[in-house]
Amino acid sequence: MNIAIIGAGLAGLTAAYELRNSGNKVDVYEATDRLGGKLYTVAFEAGPTDMGAEAFMARRKDAVEFFTEVGVGDSLVEPSGLRSLVWVDGEARGLPTGGVMGIPSHSETVKHLVSDETAQRIDDEANRAGFTWDTGGDMNAGKLVRDRYGDEVVDNIVSALLGGVYSCTADDLGVRATIPQLAAELDRLAEAGDRTVHLSTAIANLERSRKEMPTGQGAVFNAFRNGYQELYETLAEKSGADIYIDAFVSSISREGEGFRIKGGEDTVYDHVILAVPAPTAALLLKEIAPEAAEKLQTVQLANSAVVGMRFATDEGLPENSGVLVANGAEDVKAKAFTLSSRKWPHLAERGGALVRASFGRFGDNIALTATEDDLVDWALDDLKTVTGFDGREAGLEEIYVQRWFGGLPRFDEHHLDTVAAVRSLLDDVAGISVTGAWASGVGVPAVVADARVVAKQLL
Repeated sequence: MNIAIIGAGLAGLTAAYELRNSGNKVDVYEATDRLGGKLYTVAFEAGPTDMGAEAFMARRKDAVEFFTEVGVGDSLVEPSGLRSLVWVDGEARGLPTGGVMGIPSHSETVKHLVSDETAQRIDDEANRAGFTWDTGGDMNAGKLVRDRYGDEVVDNIVSALLGGVYSCTADDLGVRATIPQLAAELDRLAEAGDRTVHLSTAIANLERSRKEMPTGQGAVFNAFRNGYQELYETLAEKSGADIYIDAFVSSISREGEGFRIKGGEDTVYDHVILAVPAPTAALLLKEIAPEAAEKLQTVQLANSAVVGMRFATDEGLPENSGVLVANGAEDVKAKAFTLSSRKWPHLAERGGALVRASFGRFGDNIALTATEDDLVDWALDDLKTVTGFDGREAGLEEIYVQRWFGGLPRFDEHHLDTVAAVRSLLDDVAGISVTGAWASGVGVPAVVADARVVAKQLL
Protein backbone atom coordinates (compact mmCIF):
# COMPACT_ATOMS: atom_id res chain seq x y z
CA MET A 1 0.00 0.00 0.00
CA ASN A 2 1.20 3.51 -0.84
CA ILE A 3 0.60 5.94 2.03
CA ALA A 4 1.07 9.71 1.98
CA ILE A 5 1.36 11.75 5.16
CA ILE A 6 0.87 15.49 4.76
CA GLY A 7 2.75 17.35 7.46
CA ALA A 8 6.07 16.52 9.14
CA GLY A 9 5.25 17.87 12.57
CA LEU A 10 4.97 15.66 15.62
CA ALA A 11 1.73 14.03 14.49
CA GLY A 12 2.93 13.24 10.99
CA LEU A 13 6.31 11.93 12.08
CA THR A 14 4.75 9.81 14.82
CA ALA A 15 2.37 8.26 12.30
CA ALA A 16 5.28 7.59 9.94
CA TYR A 17 7.27 5.95 12.74
CA GLU A 18 4.30 3.77 13.68
CA LEU A 19 4.11 2.53 10.09
CA ARG A 20 7.85 1.82 9.84
CA ASN A 21 7.69 -1.99 9.71
CA SER A 22 4.33 -2.33 8.00
CA GLY A 23 5.63 -3.19 4.55
CA ASN A 24 3.94 -0.12 3.11
CA LYS A 25 5.63 2.66 1.17
CA VAL A 26 5.30 5.87 3.16
CA ASP A 27 5.95 9.37 1.79
CA VAL A 28 5.84 12.40 4.09
CA TYR A 29 5.34 15.88 2.65
CA GLU A 30 6.26 19.05 4.56
CA ALA A 31 5.50 22.48 3.13
CA THR A 32 8.18 24.31 5.15
CA ASP A 33 11.94 23.91 5.06
CA ARG A 34 12.27 21.91 8.27
CA LEU A 35 10.80 19.08 10.35
CA GLY A 36 9.04 19.41 13.67
CA GLY A 37 6.05 21.64 13.02
CA LYS A 38 5.22 23.53 16.21
CA LEU A 39 8.19 21.89 17.92
CA TYR A 40 11.27 23.91 17.09
CA THR A 41 14.72 23.68 18.64
CA VAL A 42 17.17 26.40 17.59
CA ALA A 43 20.95 26.32 17.87
CA PHE A 44 21.96 28.84 20.51
CA GLU A 45 25.72 29.02 21.08
CA ALA A 46 25.20 27.75 24.63
CA GLY A 47 23.19 24.78 23.41
CA PRO A 48 19.95 23.73 21.70
CA THR A 49 16.97 25.79 22.86
CA ASP A 50 13.27 25.17 22.25
CA MET A 51 11.26 28.04 20.77
CA GLY A 52 7.99 26.14 20.62
CA ALA A 53 6.77 23.70 23.25
CA GLU A 54 9.45 23.02 25.84
CA ALA A 55 7.88 20.41 28.13
CA PHE A 56 5.22 17.71 28.30
CA MET A 57 3.03 16.11 30.95
CA ALA A 58 5.24 13.31 32.27
CA ARG A 59 2.37 11.76 34.22
CA ARG A 60 1.21 10.49 30.84
CA LYS A 61 3.11 7.22 31.11
CA ASP A 62 2.12 6.22 27.59
CA ALA A 63 4.16 9.15 26.27
CA VAL A 64 7.19 8.33 28.42
CA GLU A 65 7.03 4.70 27.33
CA PHE A 66 6.80 5.76 23.69
CA PHE A 67 9.82 8.07 23.98
CA THR A 68 11.74 5.19 25.58
CA GLU A 69 10.73 2.89 22.73
CA VAL A 70 11.85 5.47 20.18
CA GLY A 71 15.24 5.66 21.93
CA VAL A 72 15.17 9.13 23.50
CA GLY A 73 13.98 8.22 26.98
CA ASP A 74 17.43 8.71 28.49
CA SER A 75 17.32 12.37 27.43
CA LEU A 76 14.35 13.24 29.63
CA VAL A 77 15.04 15.74 32.41
CA GLU A 78 13.00 17.14 35.29
CA PRO A 79 12.40 20.78 36.28
CA SER A 80 13.81 22.46 39.37
CA GLY A 81 10.47 22.69 41.11
CA LEU A 82 10.70 26.45 41.66
CA ARG A 83 7.32 28.17 41.84
CA SER A 84 5.90 30.55 39.27
CA LEU A 85 4.53 34.06 39.80
CA VAL A 86 1.61 35.95 38.31
CA TRP A 87 1.69 39.67 37.48
CA VAL A 88 -1.43 41.28 38.91
CA ASP A 89 -2.12 44.99 39.51
CA GLY A 90 1.51 45.97 39.03
CA GLU A 91 2.93 43.27 41.33
CA ALA A 92 4.46 39.83 40.91
CA ARG A 93 2.62 37.56 43.32
CA GLY A 94 2.79 33.85 43.97
CA LEU A 95 0.85 31.64 41.62
CA PRO A 96 -1.74 29.82 43.73
CA THR A 97 -1.36 26.17 44.59
CA GLY A 98 -4.19 23.67 44.55
CA GLY A 99 -7.30 24.05 42.48
CA VAL A 100 -7.59 22.99 38.86
CA MET A 101 -6.05 25.20 36.17
CA GLY A 102 -6.27 28.12 38.59
CA ILE A 103 -9.89 27.49 39.57
CA PRO A 104 -9.95 27.25 43.39
CA SER A 105 -12.26 25.33 45.71
CA HIS A 106 -11.98 28.04 48.38
CA SER A 107 -10.51 31.51 48.71
CA GLU A 108 -7.56 30.76 50.96
CA THR A 109 -5.13 29.98 48.13
CA VAL A 110 -6.14 32.94 45.93
CA LYS A 111 -7.04 35.74 48.35
CA HIS A 112 -3.75 37.53 47.58
CA LEU A 113 -4.89 37.81 43.96
CA VAL A 114 -8.50 38.90 44.35
CA SER A 115 -10.56 41.36 46.38
CA ASP A 116 -12.22 40.50 49.69
CA GLU A 117 -15.57 40.59 47.93
CA THR A 118 -14.45 37.99 45.38
CA ALA A 119 -12.91 35.84 48.10
CA GLN A 120 -16.23 35.79 49.93
CA ARG A 121 -18.05 34.96 46.72
CA ILE A 122 -15.80 31.93 46.19
CA ASP A 123 -16.43 30.66 49.71
CA ASP A 124 -20.19 31.19 49.38
CA GLU A 125 -20.49 29.43 46.02
CA ALA A 126 -21.54 26.08 47.50
CA ASN A 127 -24.34 27.79 49.44
CA ARG A 128 -25.86 29.43 46.37
CA ALA A 129 -28.19 27.74 43.94
CA GLY A 130 -26.24 25.40 41.69
CA PHE A 131 -26.01 25.57 37.92
CA THR A 132 -27.24 23.16 35.30
CA TRP A 133 -24.59 20.98 33.70
CA ASP A 134 -25.41 18.81 30.68
CA THR A 135 -23.64 15.49 31.04
CA GLY A 136 -21.33 14.94 28.09
CA GLY A 137 -21.73 18.53 26.93
CA ASP A 138 -19.48 21.53 27.25
CA MET A 139 -19.64 25.08 28.53
CA ASN A 140 -17.57 28.21 28.05
CA ALA A 141 -14.88 28.15 30.76
CA GLY A 142 -14.71 31.90 31.24
CA LYS A 143 -18.46 32.30 31.50
CA LEU A 144 -18.75 29.47 34.02
CA VAL A 145 -16.06 30.80 36.36
CA ARG A 146 -17.26 34.41 36.01
CA ASP A 147 -20.80 33.38 36.88
CA ARG A 148 -19.75 31.37 39.92
CA TYR A 149 -16.67 33.23 41.25
CA GLY A 150 -16.49 36.59 39.48
CA ASP A 151 -14.28 38.35 36.94
CA GLU A 152 -11.11 38.58 39.03
CA VAL A 153 -10.63 34.82 39.22
CA VAL A 154 -10.91 34.57 35.44
CA ASP A 155 -8.78 37.57 34.53
CA ASN A 156 -6.10 37.32 37.21
CA ILE A 157 -5.63 33.56 37.41
CA VAL A 158 -7.49 31.21 35.07
CA SER A 159 -6.86 33.11 31.82
CA ALA A 160 -3.20 33.55 32.77
CA LEU A 161 -2.77 29.79 33.18
CA LEU A 162 -4.86 28.73 30.19
CA GLY A 163 -3.24 31.41 28.06
CA GLY A 164 0.15 29.79 28.59
CA VAL A 165 -1.15 26.54 27.13
CA TYR A 166 -3.70 27.60 24.52
CA SER A 167 -2.81 31.24 23.68
CA CYS A 168 -6.44 32.07 24.50
CA THR A 169 -8.28 33.57 27.44
CA ALA A 170 -10.72 31.45 29.41
CA ASP A 171 -13.54 33.23 27.56
CA ASP A 172 -12.41 31.61 24.30
CA LEU A 173 -12.20 28.06 25.65
CA GLY A 174 -14.49 25.20 26.62
CA VAL A 175 -14.36 23.38 29.95
CA ARG A 176 -14.40 19.86 28.52
CA ALA A 177 -12.13 20.85 25.63
CA THR A 178 -9.38 22.21 27.92
CA ILE A 179 -10.04 20.98 31.49
CA PRO A 180 -11.46 17.50 30.86
CA GLN A 181 -10.98 16.29 34.42
CA LEU A 182 -13.26 19.06 35.66
CA ALA A 183 -15.88 18.21 33.03
CA ALA A 184 -15.74 14.55 34.04
CA GLU A 185 -16.31 15.43 37.71
CA LEU A 186 -19.20 17.72 36.81
CA ASP A 187 -20.64 14.82 34.79
CA ARG A 188 -20.38 12.58 37.83
CA LEU A 189 -22.04 15.11 40.11
CA ALA A 190 -24.82 15.79 37.60
CA GLU A 191 -25.54 12.09 37.15
CA ALA A 192 -25.64 11.58 40.92
CA GLY A 193 -28.12 14.42 41.46
CA ASP A 194 -30.58 16.44 39.49
CA ARG A 195 -28.06 17.90 36.98
CA THR A 196 -27.58 20.91 39.32
CA VAL A 197 -23.97 21.15 40.44
CA HIS A 198 -21.53 23.45 42.23
CA LEU A 199 -18.11 24.45 40.91
CA SER A 200 -16.40 24.54 44.32
CA THR A 201 -17.66 21.03 45.12
CA ALA A 202 -16.26 19.65 41.87
CA ILE A 203 -12.88 21.31 42.43
CA ALA A 204 -12.72 20.14 46.04
CA ASN A 205 -13.44 16.56 44.95
CA LEU A 206 -10.65 16.71 42.39
CA GLU A 207 -8.23 18.10 44.98
CA ARG A 208 -9.17 15.28 47.33
CA SER A 209 -8.64 12.60 44.69
CA ARG A 210 -5.28 14.13 43.82
CA LYS A 211 -4.16 13.85 47.46
CA GLU A 212 -5.19 10.21 47.49
CA MET A 213 -2.99 9.38 44.52
CA PRO A 214 0.05 7.20 45.28
CA THR A 215 3.21 9.13 46.11
CA GLY A 216 6.43 8.79 44.16
CA GLN A 217 4.87 9.70 40.82
CA GLY A 218 7.87 11.83 39.80
CA ALA A 219 7.85 15.30 38.29
CA VAL A 220 4.65 16.45 36.62
CA PHE A 221 6.57 17.77 33.60
CA ASN A 222 9.64 16.61 31.69
CA ALA A 223 11.70 18.10 28.87
CA PHE A 224 14.41 16.83 26.52
CA ARG A 225 17.97 17.70 27.46
CA ASN A 226 18.83 18.88 23.96
CA GLY A 227 15.37 20.08 23.02
CA TYR A 228 12.52 18.52 21.11
CA GLN A 229 14.78 18.11 18.08
CA GLU A 230 15.93 14.88 19.72
CA LEU A 231 12.42 13.51 19.35
CA TYR A 232 11.37 14.75 15.93
CA GLU A 233 14.72 14.03 14.26
CA THR A 234 14.80 10.51 15.72
CA LEU A 235 11.23 9.83 14.62
CA ALA A 236 12.10 10.96 11.11
CA GLU A 237 15.25 8.86 10.95
CA LYS A 238 13.71 5.68 12.36
CA SER A 239 10.48 5.91 10.38
CA GLY A 240 12.20 4.81 7.20
CA ALA A 241 9.79 7.04 5.27
CA ASP A 242 10.74 9.18 2.31
CA ILE A 243 10.41 12.73 3.65
CA TYR A 244 10.13 15.70 1.31
CA ILE A 245 10.57 19.20 2.73
CA ASP A 246 9.64 22.39 0.86
CA ALA A 247 6.92 20.23 -0.65
CA PHE A 248 3.72 22.28 -0.74
CA VAL A 249 0.69 20.10 -1.32
CA SER A 250 -2.07 22.26 -2.79
CA SER A 251 -4.82 19.72 -3.41
CA ILE A 252 -5.85 16.08 -3.20
CA SER A 253 -8.02 14.50 -5.87
CA ARG A 254 -9.49 11.09 -6.56
CA GLU A 255 -7.84 8.86 -9.13
CA GLY A 256 -9.56 5.52 -9.46
CA GLU A 257 -9.66 3.93 -6.01
CA GLY A 258 -6.76 6.07 -4.82
CA PHE A 259 -5.62 9.68 -4.51
CA ARG A 260 -3.39 11.97 -6.50
CA ILE A 261 -1.54 14.71 -4.59
CA LYS A 262 -0.75 17.96 -6.36
CA GLY A 263 2.74 18.94 -5.28
CA GLY A 264 3.77 15.41 -4.42
CA GLU A 265 5.44 12.53 -6.20
CA ASP A 266 3.96 11.00 -9.33
CA THR A 267 2.20 8.32 -7.30
CA VAL A 268 -1.36 7.20 -6.72
CA TYR A 269 -1.78 6.76 -2.98
CA ASP A 270 -4.07 4.20 -1.39
CA HIS A 271 -4.32 6.19 1.83
CA VAL A 272 -3.62 9.78 2.88
CA ILE A 273 -3.10 10.96 6.46
CA LEU A 274 -3.59 14.68 6.97
CA ALA A 275 -1.41 15.82 9.88
CA VAL A 276 -1.82 19.55 9.30
CA PRO A 277 -3.66 22.46 10.99
CA ALA A 278 -7.43 22.53 10.62
CA PRO A 279 -7.61 25.30 7.97
CA THR A 280 -5.06 23.47 5.81
CA ALA A 281 -6.93 20.20 6.23
CA ALA A 282 -10.14 21.99 5.20
CA LEU A 283 -8.54 23.18 1.97
CA LEU A 284 -7.13 19.75 1.13
CA LEU A 285 -10.45 18.01 1.85
CA LYS A 286 -12.50 20.45 -0.23
CA GLU A 287 -12.69 18.23 -3.29
CA ILE A 288 -12.82 14.77 -1.73
CA ALA A 289 -14.80 15.46 1.48
CA PRO A 290 -16.60 18.81 1.13
CA GLU A 291 -18.86 18.40 4.17
CA ALA A 292 -15.92 17.64 6.46
CA ALA A 293 -14.02 20.56 4.94
CA GLU A 294 -16.91 22.90 5.69
CA LYS A 295 -16.98 21.79 9.33
CA LEU A 296 -13.23 22.28 9.67
CA GLN A 297 -13.45 25.83 8.42
CA THR A 298 -15.07 26.79 11.72
CA VAL A 299 -11.88 26.00 13.69
CA GLN A 300 -10.05 29.24 14.37
CA LEU A 301 -6.37 29.65 15.26
CA ALA A 302 -4.41 31.81 17.70
CA ASN A 303 -1.23 33.62 16.67
CA SER A 304 1.67 34.10 19.07
CA ALA A 305 5.35 34.94 19.22
CA VAL A 306 8.25 33.76 21.39
CA VAL A 307 11.37 35.82 22.06
CA GLY A 308 14.26 33.71 23.34
CA MET A 309 17.04 35.63 25.10
CA ARG A 310 20.37 34.49 26.53
CA PHE A 311 22.17 36.77 28.98
CA ALA A 312 25.75 36.72 30.20
CA THR A 313 24.71 36.61 33.86
CA ASP A 314 21.68 35.55 35.88
CA GLU A 315 22.45 37.86 38.79
CA GLY A 316 19.19 39.48 39.87
CA LEU A 317 16.94 37.01 38.05
CA PRO A 318 14.27 35.81 40.53
CA GLU A 319 14.40 32.31 41.92
CA ASN A 320 11.19 31.38 40.14
CA SER A 321 10.39 29.26 37.11
CA GLY A 322 8.31 31.87 35.34
CA VAL A 323 5.86 34.76 35.45
CA LEU A 324 2.35 34.71 33.99
CA VAL A 325 0.56 37.96 33.23
CA ALA A 326 -3.04 38.60 34.24
CA ASN A 327 -5.40 39.19 31.36
CA GLY A 328 -5.99 42.88 30.80
CA ALA A 329 -2.70 44.06 32.32
CA GLU A 330 -1.95 47.42 30.71
CA ASP A 331 1.60 47.98 31.97
CA VAL A 332 3.17 45.09 30.03
CA LYS A 333 2.64 43.63 26.55
CA ALA A 334 4.00 40.11 27.16
CA LYS A 335 1.59 37.41 28.31
CA ALA A 336 4.21 35.29 30.08
CA PHE A 337 7.90 34.76 30.82
CA THR A 338 9.61 31.42 31.22
CA LEU A 339 12.76 31.83 33.30
CA SER A 340 14.19 28.77 31.58
CA SER A 341 17.56 28.63 33.30
CA ARG A 342 15.77 28.74 36.66
CA LYS A 343 13.12 26.24 35.65
CA TRP A 344 15.45 23.65 34.12
CA PRO A 345 18.70 22.66 35.91
CA HIS A 346 20.23 21.34 32.69
CA LEU A 347 19.91 24.81 31.17
CA ALA A 348 21.32 26.46 34.29
CA GLU A 349 24.44 24.32 33.85
CA ARG A 350 25.23 26.29 30.69
CA GLY A 351 25.83 29.46 32.71
CA GLY A 352 24.29 32.88 32.31
CA ALA A 353 20.53 33.18 32.03
CA LEU A 354 18.01 31.95 29.48
CA VAL A 355 14.57 33.58 29.33
CA ARG A 356 11.63 33.17 26.94
CA ALA A 357 9.02 35.90 26.54
CA SER A 358 5.64 35.03 25.01
CA PHE A 359 3.28 37.39 23.21
CA GLY A 360 -0.16 37.07 21.66
CA ARG A 361 -3.56 35.64 22.50
CA PHE A 362 -6.47 34.64 20.32
CA GLY A 363 -8.06 37.69 18.74
CA ASP A 364 -5.09 40.06 18.93
CA ASN A 365 -2.65 40.75 16.11
CA ILE A 366 0.57 41.41 18.00
CA ALA A 367 2.35 38.42 16.44
CA LEU A 368 1.25 39.53 12.98
CA THR A 369 2.04 43.24 13.09
CA ALA A 370 4.82 43.85 15.64
CA THR A 371 8.32 44.21 14.22
CA GLU A 372 11.12 42.00 15.48
CA ASP A 373 12.78 45.02 17.11
CA ASP A 374 9.55 45.89 18.90
CA LEU A 375 9.11 42.37 20.22
CA VAL A 376 12.66 42.29 21.58
CA ASP A 377 12.35 45.74 23.16
CA TRP A 378 9.02 44.84 24.75
CA ALA A 379 10.49 41.58 26.03
CA LEU A 380 13.40 43.36 27.68
CA ASP A 381 11.27 46.20 29.05
CA ASP A 382 8.57 43.92 30.40
CA LEU A 383 11.10 41.52 31.91
CA LYS A 384 12.57 44.41 33.90
CA THR A 385 9.11 45.58 34.91
CA VAL A 386 7.86 42.26 36.24
CA THR A 387 11.11 40.84 37.69
CA GLY A 388 13.48 43.79 38.16
CA PHE A 389 16.07 41.98 36.01
CA ASP A 390 17.73 44.40 33.57
CA GLY A 391 18.55 42.24 30.57
CA ARG A 392 20.42 44.99 28.74
CA GLU A 393 22.73 45.56 31.67
CA ALA A 394 23.14 41.80 32.20
CA GLY A 395 24.53 41.48 28.68
CA LEU A 396 22.19 40.23 25.97
CA GLU A 397 24.29 37.70 24.07
CA GLU A 398 21.74 35.91 21.87
CA ILE A 399 18.21 36.58 20.66
CA TYR A 400 15.79 34.49 18.62
CA VAL A 401 12.30 35.60 17.61
CA GLN A 402 9.85 32.92 16.53
CA ARG A 403 6.40 33.85 15.27
CA TRP A 404 3.74 31.18 15.39
CA PHE A 405 1.13 32.10 12.80
CA GLY A 406 -1.92 30.02 13.59
CA GLY A 407 0.12 28.11 16.12
CA LEU A 408 -2.75 26.74 18.18
CA PRO A 409 -6.41 25.97 17.51
CA ARG A 410 -9.05 27.59 19.70
CA PHE A 411 -10.59 24.86 21.83
CA ASP A 412 -13.92 26.55 22.48
CA GLU A 413 -17.05 24.88 23.86
CA HIS A 414 -18.01 23.71 20.34
CA HIS A 415 -14.63 22.31 19.34
CA LEU A 416 -15.06 18.72 20.47
CA ASP A 417 -18.38 18.47 18.64
CA THR A 418 -16.68 19.80 15.51
CA VAL A 419 -13.91 17.20 15.74
CA ALA A 420 -16.43 14.40 16.28
CA ALA A 421 -18.47 15.58 13.30
CA VAL A 422 -15.43 15.75 11.01
CA ARG A 423 -14.28 12.28 11.96
CA SER A 424 -17.76 10.90 11.53
CA LEU A 425 -18.02 12.40 8.05
CA LEU A 426 -14.59 11.03 7.11
CA ASP A 427 -15.67 7.53 8.15
CA ASP A 428 -17.55 7.52 4.86
CA VAL A 429 -14.46 8.57 2.86
CA ALA A 430 -12.29 5.48 2.52
CA GLY A 431 -8.57 6.20 2.44
CA ILE A 432 -8.47 9.49 4.36
CA SER A 433 -7.42 9.98 7.99
CA VAL A 434 -6.78 13.11 10.06
CA THR A 435 -4.66 13.74 13.12
CA GLY A 436 -2.89 16.62 14.83
CA ALA A 437 -3.36 19.07 17.68
CA TRP A 438 -6.78 20.30 16.51
CA ALA A 439 -8.06 16.72 16.48
CA SER A 440 -6.57 15.43 19.71
CA GLY A 441 -5.45 18.27 22.01
CA VAL A 442 -2.42 20.53 22.11
CA GLY A 443 -0.31 18.54 24.58
CA VAL A 444 2.54 16.47 23.16
CA PRO A 445 1.27 13.21 24.74
CA ALA A 446 -2.19 13.74 23.25
CA VAL A 447 -0.80 14.42 19.77
CA VAL A 448 1.44 11.35 19.94
CA ALA A 449 -1.36 9.09 21.19
CA ASP A 450 -3.80 10.15 18.48
CA ALA A 451 -1.26 9.81 15.68
CA ARG A 452 -0.38 6.31 16.84
CA VAL A 453 -4.03 5.27 16.86
CA VAL A 454 -4.59 6.69 13.37
CA ALA A 455 -1.54 4.84 12.02
CA LYS A 456 -2.47 1.55 13.71
CA GLN A 457 -5.93 1.71 12.18
CA LEU A 458 -4.26 1.39 8.76
CA LEU A 459 -2.57 -1.80 9.86
